[in-house]
This record gives sequence, C-alpha cells and structure tokens, in this order.
Amino acid sequence: MTGTPPATQDADADDTLRVLVISHGHPELSLGGAEVASYNLHLGLKSAAGSQSFFLARVGDDYPRHGRSALMGVADAEDELLYHADEYDHFLVSNRNTGDLQSDLRRFVRSLNPDVVHFHHFIGLGLEALHVVRSALPNATIIVTLHEFLAICHHHGQMVKTGTHALCRSSSPIACHGCFPDVSPGEFLRRKQFIQSMFSLADGFVTPSRFLAERYEQWGLPGDRISVIENGLNVPERAEPRRLTDDTDRRSRFAFFGQMTPYKGVDILLDAVQRIPDSIWKDDATLTIFGGNLERQPEAFREKIAGLIEKTGDRVRFAGAYQNRDMPSLIRQADWVLLPSVWWENSPVIIQEAFHHGRPLICSGIGGMAEKVKDGVDGLHFLAGSPEDLADKMSEALLNKELWNSLRAGIMEPNSYRDCAGDHLTFYRSLIAARHAGTRVMPGTLQQSA
Repeated sequence: MTGTPPATQDADADDTLRVLVISHGHPELSLGGAEVASYNLHLGLKSAAGSQSFFLARVGDDYPRHGRSALMGVADAEDELLYHADEYDHFLVSNRNTGDLQSDLRRFVRSLNPDVVHFHHFIGLGLEALHVVRSALPNATIIVTLHEFLAICHHHGQMVKTGTHALCRSSSPIACHGCFPDVSPGEFLRRKQFIQSMFSLADGFVTPSRFLAERYEQWGLPGDRISVIENGLNVPERAEPRRLTDDTDRRSRFAFFGQMTPYKGVDILLDAVQRIPDSIWKDDATLTIFGGNLERQPEAFREKIAGLIEKTGDRVRFAGAYQNRDMPSLIRQADWVLLPSVWWENSPVIIQEAFHHGRPLICSGIGGMAEKVKDGVDGLHFLAGSPEDLADKMSEALLNKELWNSLRAGIMEPNSYRDCAGDHLTFYRSLIAARHAGTRVMPGTLQQSA
C-alpha cells in the first residue's frame, strides 16, 4: 500500500495535540466495555488542556451504508465520524476491502492531519488500517490499545482451550493447531507474522493491566513500547450503600453483571449458590443476575444453565440485560458484586464500577481480576472454575458481619476519564519527544500506574 507523501507534520509548532481516537464501535450503536472506554478517552481528551480530539468508530453490516463513501457523519457531533467496514477476516484480523481503506480512510486522515492516531481497537476494521495511516501520515505517532489476547489467540482472544475451556498460558503454532485442527501450524505462524508486522508500524501500545502487558511482551511486543494505563470511568452519580434496617440485617445481596456466556462463569456461580446450606443462606439472601445473550450461546450451555436454575430455586433472580447508564440504580440494590470469569480477563469495567460505588467484589483469582481486586483488602478471590470455593467465599461474606465494612474501607477510587486522558497525553508526548530525538524509550520509563 503506497501513496503520495502528505504534508510534513510538526507537533512542536503548537502545544495542542490533535488526536484521532479510532474505535471498533460507537457506544451509542454497539454497547461494550471497549467501546465505552474509547469514547471516554475521547471525551477526556476533549476536556483536557493542550489537546483536541476526534472520534472515528467502525460500523458493520447491521448499520446501512449511506453511499459510496465508507465515511458517515454522526448527528450533532462535528468531531465524530463512522466508518463502514464489513469484509473482516477474523482469523487474520484483516480487512479484505483495502479499497475503502486506501481511498476513504487515507483521505480522511490526511485531511484531518492529527499528531496522534490512537487505535483503541481494530476488530472489524482490520490491521491494514495501521498500514494506511502510517503510509498517509509518516510523521504521526500511532498508538494501539490492547484489550484482550486477540492478536495472540484465535479463540476469541480468550486464551482458553476449545472444548475444555482450560486456561491457556502461551500460544504456539502447534498448540493453536490443537485447538483448531482444521487450521495448519503453518497458517498460525503466518497469522502471527502478519499481526506482528502490522504492529511494528505502531510507536507504542497501551494495556489496562500489567498482566496483559506481560503476556504481550512474552509474545513478542517490545516491552519498552508498552504503557499500562487503566481505562477511565465516566460515572458522575454514586450509589450509596443499602441502608440496613437493624442489627440483624446482613449484607446478603449478591449481584452478577455481564454477558451470560461460558467464559463469564455464570454456570460456576449458579452451581455455587445451590451449594450454600440453608442455615447460612436464609431467607434474606438473594443473587440477582443482570445479563443477557443466553439465547445466543451453544445449546449444551443453555441446557446446563437451565438445570442449574432449577436447582437454585428462588435464591436467584434474573433481571435481564442492562445499559451502562442504568448501573447506579441497579447496583444500589447490591451489597456484593460477583465476577466468576473462567478466562483471564484484563480490566473488566465492572470492577471499576463496583469500586466507584463502594461495593466489594468476589472474583476469580486469576489474570487482570487478581491484579485489580486485592484479596482481603477490597474484595475476595476464589479458585477460578471452582463452585465449591466460591460457595465458601459467599458463605464467609454472609457469616462475617464485619467483612463488608472492612473490605469497603480498603477500596480506592478508580481512575476517572479525565485522569485517563491525562495519563495518555503524558504517554503521547513522551513518544513524540523520543521520536524527534531519534531514540527509543528505555524499558520501564513509560509504565503508568494503574
């Protein structure tokens, strides 16, 4: 992919950085944690001194294309655009429609001429977009945020084995072929080489957890180009704790927020709930599940959930899917938030939301969950995939009346979206300074505190 050289950029000519944030979805059209995180960064950069931000979000088949151009406007938003892309190759993380990238995306970024182009995700858009931006803007600073293990793992970036859902600790062409027998080791090697070649065009990478950063460094990304910056939360309202009626009242209301998929561990949770003795659970304890998409899961999983629901009886209530804006009113009903995921996770937004509202978590003690939730300080860990151990931790929460207050006191306020934007601006400017000096940033100097 080649093109005519653009006009030379000079970030030093103006202290204000022009930043283009590129996301795989707009939160008004595709509600997910990464979409919300990318948009919050855009809002934070807009509100920060010394920066100007623009937002480009990918849309797909379910959103009609307006005309010949892949670019479309967003109502009442002069600094937001949509980009239509629908020829995505999930295996290679690639976009087969390079024509639109070469014409529409190239024309747009050359016209906008940002100092920084931040790919907050590339699902649906394809990694060729990095090549187009680099060829169109050779002097721009390119950043890529990594949200999960998609570049490492073809299994939806989960790093769990197909079939068994056992945790996977590293990838290799042979091991990946074991999960996908119809894909040869050679094809997995080609996949890795292609992704790493596209990543080599970026100046820096951001991960919201050190756990994820370490995995990518083991995979082959230069550690000196990875910065750990927690996503920022944009929730002005705060849900106060539920008021207890008297000394006999307990912190006995549990809640699960998330998709009802095999990876989120809702089956582990339902199994755990029915194991807790009646003498501990009692009539005041409840588990409310806020989540949807069960109908889209494999039939075997749906049948498993149905069987577990029958065993739990009236201990569990199902509230269905929810919108992020409803979280303050929903979490007001809960004392404890449960996160029983059976994959590593990275930095699920529910952790930040729970902490913002002063709710301790009970979570699997692996990956980014173990990093973000400190066992015995602001939450409890249980053995991932073990309903027996989760039942024990929930029982402890019900029996120990002082535990909730103790853990709540250990909660630290999470990063706001403005804090997050400030950390990103520091990272951007450090990369720009190193680029102008013709040096590579030394390992560790750009690592940010989560």
